[in-house]
Formats: sequence, C-alpha cells, structure tokens
Amino acid sequence: MKLDIWLPFFVAAWLICLSPGPGVLSSVTAGMRWGFRRALWNILGLELGSMILIGTVATGLGALLSASVVAFNLIKWLGAAYLVYLGVQQWRAPVRPLFADSPGGASGNTPGNAPPVTPARIFLRGLLINVSNPKAILFTLAVTPQFVDSSLPQWPQYLTIMATLLFTDTVSMSIYTALGARALQALRSPKVIRWTNRGFGSLFIGAGAALAAFRR
Repeated sequence: MKLDIWLPFFVAAWLICLSPGPGVLSSVTAGMRWGFRRALWNILGLELGSMILIGTVATGLGALLSASVVAFNLIKWLGAAYLVYLGVQQWRAPVRPLFADSPGGASGNTPGNAPPVTPARIFLRGLLINVSNPKAILFTLAVTPQFVDSSLPQWPQYLTIMATLLFTDTVSMSIYTALGARALQALRSPKVIRWTNRGFGSLFIGAGAALAAFRR
C-alpha cells in the first residue's frame, strides 16, 4: 500500500476506533468489572473479531452477506439479542466494592451461584460483540475497499489494513479499558456501584435496541 493512501486510512482508523460504539462500551465495562489485566482478554476477543471482519471483506464474502437479506437480518437480531443480554447481566451485577486486578474483582463479580468469569468467557464476550454487528461488517465493506488499489495485489494491501486497524483499535480499547479499571478503583459506595451497573446496562440494552432498528 502506497504511503499517500495509507496515511489517510491511518487517520480514519483512529477516528473509527475512538468513536463510541459496542466495542468501546465493552472495553469500559470489562475494565470496571474485572480490572485492566483481566479485561485484556476482552480486547483480544475484539481484535479477533476485527480480523474476521477484514478477512470476510478481503475474500468477498462481505459482499454476499450484504446482498442476503436473510443472513443480514439473522446476524442483526443475534447481535441485538446479545447486547441486550449483556445489558441485563450488567444490571444484575452484584453491588459490592471491587478492586481492580484483585481476586475479588476478577472472580467475585458474578451474580448468584454462577461460575466465576474465566478468561475464555471474557475473550468470547469481546469476539461475539464484534462479529455479530452487521453495521460493522457493512462499514468495513464500504470503507476498506476505497483504500485498496485494484491494480496491485489485493492480499498485501488488506493485510496492511488489518495490521493498521489492529494497532489503532488495540491502543484505543486499552485506553478505554484503563479508564474503566480506573473508575473501578474509585467505586466504594454500594449506591454508586448499583447505579453505575444500571447505567452501563442501559447503554448495552440501548445499543441492542438501536441495532434491532437498524435498516440498510
């Protein structure tokens, strides 16, 4: 990829990654619930999801997906349902003081007698958030090809795009996760914790409702 094409994409990637969305919301809440180190698994899941989306576009499957009404609606409703599910889980999170990167903060934030949240579950959480969002798929499909020179080999350019997005998104999500973990350290009042959980839970539910109402 030529430098004069890559630089505008690099700027666009920062704008895309820093803008609010389900990934940002996931990173902040993961940092608040599990602390920075444990929430890194959420970031790894998000980035694998991004790789899958770019790979989908690079292989041409994205165009087929965008053309299929059934596939589009299936992914849309699955994504909406999952975001609402995360919102309900956030609402039900226990009201207790937590400490970032501590054993209680890492495994104690589980309602009832549910099993502790494992790194694999946190990883899967981030992965599902990114790959179940048809808006992200269509956005990737619409934007990334504009930076690809059709006269040059395609895969090296898409690999450059993928590496750029992984870098900018990892840095961005790490910042948001750190902010969430920082807020976690300040949470001491049960009342503050309760309304914080409900506030972010409502945002997840709102994001799911917005996704369900999305039309191409």
